[in-house]
Amino acid sequence: MNSSKNESKLGGRFTFSGTPLTVQRMGYGAMQLAGPGVYGPPKDPDGAVAVLREAVAAGVNHIDTADFYGPHITNQIIRQALHPYPKELVIVTKLGAIRPPDKSWQSAISPKDLAAAVHDNLRNLGLDALDIVNYRAMGAIHGPAEGFIAEQVTALADLQRQGLVRHIGLSNVTAAQVAEAQAIAEIVCVQNNYNLAHREDDALIDDLAKQGIAYVPFFPLGGFTPLQSSTLSAVADRLGATPMQVALAWLLHRSPNILLIPGTSSVAHLRENLKAADLQLSPQTIAELNTIAANAVAH
Repeated sequence: MNSSKNESKLGGRFTFSGTPLTVQRMGYGAMQLAGPGVYGPPKDPDGAVAVLREAVAAGVNHIDTADFYGPHITNQIIRQALHPYPKELVIVTKLGAIRPPDKSWQSAISPKDLAAAVHDNLRNLGLDALDIVNYRAMGAIHGPAEGFIAEQVTALADLQRQGLVRHIGLSNVTAAQVAEAQAIAEIVCVQNNYNLAHREDDALIDDLAKQGIAYVPFFPLGGFTPLQSSTLSAVADRLGATPMQVALAWLLHRSPNILLIPGTSSVAHLRENLKAADLQLSPQTIAELNTIAANAVAH
């Protein structure tokens, strides 16, 4: 495998601050490998395995997951597809929720819950220690909500001292919560909702970039309500790309600390997503795309 070719293909490399972990900036999010509603097994288990193997073969070495996807299913598929794992593969997981049989998403954030979740992830992934664990604050439906997270971060720091967790990240958090967590433990990444149309975290991204901390947008393509924009469509037509490829390329251009984890259960769609890293956006095109957020706020 030509590593320099894959590097250029996947948006270049990023090293998580204070760690030996270096990843391609274009990664893969495993949420869609579970069944409908992120619950139960996928309709095509062999297809799910094929997507993971294709991602790694293409040079992807950053996979984002959670044991509450399925629950347990997604991590079990990752293990089936990729274990024993390539040395350079970084698996990032998250804690803070459980999925009872009614398929709801329930908060599970006591120190006991978090310890149990770490052990679930270790068992289902077949690992002795987790590379990076994000504490996901449940927050509001559409984004983070202020509130103290010291108890949860302290619990993760204890698990880190036990050697079960190597590095700690945060998800669905505010800038104040990042600062609160940093007083307790070194934080290597933040995962929040951010895309062309939702740019509330602009200042936080710039602050994290100065500290060498990764910012990983979830719902980079709008999530359950995909991005719809005539500007985005027009730019995509002009570049001979899909709107989603342009949206991903814009994120890679936005800041060097942004890492992408677009998810899919289709090999063809995976290849399409990875090609977004090859798209070159001129300053004029970026300025045009930057109008999308202002228009979204206006509406």
